[in-house]
Formats: sequence, C-alpha cells, structure tokens
Amino acid sequence: MNLTLRQLTYFKALAQAGSFGRAADACRVSQPALSMQIKEMEGILGAPVVERQARRVVLTPFGRRILGHAERVLDEMHQLEEAARWREGLAGQLSIGVIPTIAPYLLPDLLARLRASDIALDVQVQEAKTTRLMADLMEGSLDAAILALPSGAQDVVERPLFEDRFLLAGSRTRIDALGPRAETLRPTEIGASQLLLLEDGHCLTDQALEVCGRGRGHAQINMGASSLATLSRLVSAGFGLTLMPELSLPDDGHDLALLRFAAPEPSRTIGLVRRASSPAGRWFDALAVAIAEAGQEVITRARTIAPGPTD
Repeated sequence: MNLTLRQLTYFKALAQAGSFGRAADACRVSQPALSMQIKEMEGILGAPVVERQARRVVLTPFGRRILGHAERVLDEMHQLEEAARWREGLAGQLSIGVIPTIAPYLLPDLLARLRASDIALDVQVQEAKTTRLMADLMEGSLDAAILALPSGAQDVVERPLFEDRFLLAGSRTRIDALGPRAETLRPTEIGASQLLLLEDGHCLTDQALEVCGRGRGHAQINMGASSLATLSRLVSAGFGLTLMPELSLPDDGHDLALLRFAAPEPSRTIGLVRRASSPAGRWFDALAVAIAEAGQEVITRARTIAPGPTD
C-alpha cells in the first residue's frame, strides 16, 4: 500500500493544529476518520509520526522529517492543479482577496465585467487587511489579491494597474479656512488641523502618515475609524480632515468638501499580486486587464465629482 495525498493532507493539518479534534475540523472530517488515516500512514512508514499526549499531539523526530517531505509533495500537487485549472485563462473558480479601502468601490464594476466575460466563472471574494490577505495568498486559499503596492512580501509577482490619487476631505468650513494657500497646498502643509485616519492595520493609514510627514505619536492624529465611509461622515460633520482616495469618493458627497493637492498629487498604486510559484498565464493577464478597466471607470467618475485643474 502507498501513501495517499489525503493522508499527507491530514498529517500536515495535524502538525499545524496540534490536536486530532482541531485537525479534523480544519479538514472537515470526523476525528475517527482522520485518526484512522494517520494510523494507516504510520503503518506504511513503519514508525510513529506523532506522540499522542493527553491534550495534544507532538511530532516525533521522524514525523518532523516526514512533514518536510509531505509539504513539498502537497505544494507540487497544488501547483499541478493550478496549471491545469488556468490552462485556458479565467475559468472555473477564482478566489480573490481585496483590501477594505478598495473592495466596496471597485468590486461592483469588476464583478460585472468578470461575469460578462464568462457567466460560468465562479468568483469567491475575501475582504481583509493586507497582512491577512498575503498570509492566505501564500497559504494557497487565494489565487490573487488586489491591494496597494508594494505588498512588502517575498516570493510574489506584483502587477501595477492604476494610480489612485489622494484628496483632502473635510467640512466646507474647514476647507475654506485654508484660504489662499489651498491652491498650492501640499500634504505636509495641512497645519495643526486634526487629521482623522483609519485604525491601525490599514495600509492606507501608513500611506497617509507618510505623505503628510507625520508620525503616529503626533498630537493632532486620531486613528480609530474602521472604514472610509465612517471617516467621510465624521469629517463632513466637522470633526477634522482626512485624506480620501479618489476610488472612494461618495457620489452624493454627504456635504463633504474636497480639495485636490498641488501637483504632483500624492497617490497610491493599486495592483494585483499572485504567488511567484503560481503558474503565469492568460488568467492573470485577463484578471489584471479587468481590474484596470474597472478601476479606471471608477476613477473617471471620481474626477467628475472632484475635477482637477486640467480635468
């Protein structure tokens, strides 16, 4: 009898979970079924791969060696499956991750385009912060992620798609208070105004602090909002200023006053990321084109809401 991929998968899950119960939950099988497969695996190998303790399992020295082999085999199998799945471009099921400061503004247009290109395409979307998306991408549960570049990760391929400029947003009273200097304003010249930003963990917060030349300990910085929608409501009500990406400009405005910075306008680069080990091909190119077109559509609408000097 030979080892099976199922046994290797269950063994990897057991090594990660540290208990038969949690491993069974992760694999969506019963605990006896998983335990039986591990016992059969040990019988084939002729030695135990785990120590069965009262509340947990621990890999034996032999088990640690086998785990390395198992992970390599499973990784190669995953790449083989991906190569077969993407051989003809976008097809079957596609799992995409999107950060929260992009997802609600880009997805309606993007999903409509993808559905129009292939009505049978099954698109699964996960919205999460960059750190979580990159972990899931490298683990294999996502095919690609849409986020602000650079991702800061290794062993990935990044495709820049479009630029998303930052505008200064606040109440009309606060924007008017900037006076004549508003025409040549740079982000570092906002002054002592309270700057409202998203809570820690959002890459947009780091980008905003960088372009404004402020540190996290600055007395006039409030980081606590969980969404751009919350931020826009707060600043339109007079509770400070914020940097608002073009991508997220509300159609109705919510009494939000917007000001474009002097050229060169600060911006973030929106891009598509995949694992370097994932097979390159028409699927990635086709997805990148669809995202770029959808993003440009949203940006074009945004520039009718807040046109620049040359728009």
